[in-house]
Amino acid sequence: MGSQLWHGTEIVALDLEGSGAQDRHTEAILEVAVVPLTHGQPDLGHAFTSLVNPGRPIPQRPWISPGLTDAVLAEAPALEQIAPRLAELVDGRWVLGHNINVDWRLLSRHLPALRPAGLLDTLLLARAMSFPDRSLSALVDNLRLRETMRAAAGGSQPHRAYWDSVATAYLLPKLIYRLWPNRPPTFDTLRLGAGVALPTEPADQPGLFD
Repeated sequence: MGSQLWHGTEIVALDLEGSGAQDRHTEAILEVAVVPLTHGQPDLGHAFTSLVNPGRPIPQRPWISPGLTDAVLAEAPALEQIAPRLAELVDGRWVLGHNINVDWRLLSRHLPALRPAGLLDTLLLARAMSFPDRSLSALVDNLRLRETMRAAAGGSQPHRAYWDSVATAYLLPKLIYRLWPNRPPTFDTLRLGAGVALPTEPADQPGLFD
């Protein structure tokens, strides 16, 4: 991609809600959201979000949002039904997330045919700065995005897939501006700072901020 500026690259923000890592290889996906970025800004008009029927009862654990109940999920489509739409959004694009490895490992376990161009992680960019709390919700507050999130995702809430994916999509340009205040970076520069190797790939060279 050479000298192409970062916002000229096709990027989509992704977030999942799952049944929990304690389920290991049987962890179920309960909700998914994907938000494309157009010229570096969230394109909410083309966002996609869906509950997912896990095909089995899910215990109500503390980290599972109250809205994700068995009764609600039973009415949702199975992951296989929305897989074509996810492929349309993800294949060939860079997938962005906050601690993206967690979401991508779960999604690729269920849908191994997805083929993104690569992975980007806003958490890596946040670690290069002096934020005391790098959680997504704390960064939204620190970067004064709370009102933006009320307007963009007021019907959702933190720790739901749509809210988290929208927040990540807004967070990326804010972090980039803080790290490169004088001029926008090329995509290759961003990739060195925020890129994460796909699980099937060998570890990449050390990042820009290592």
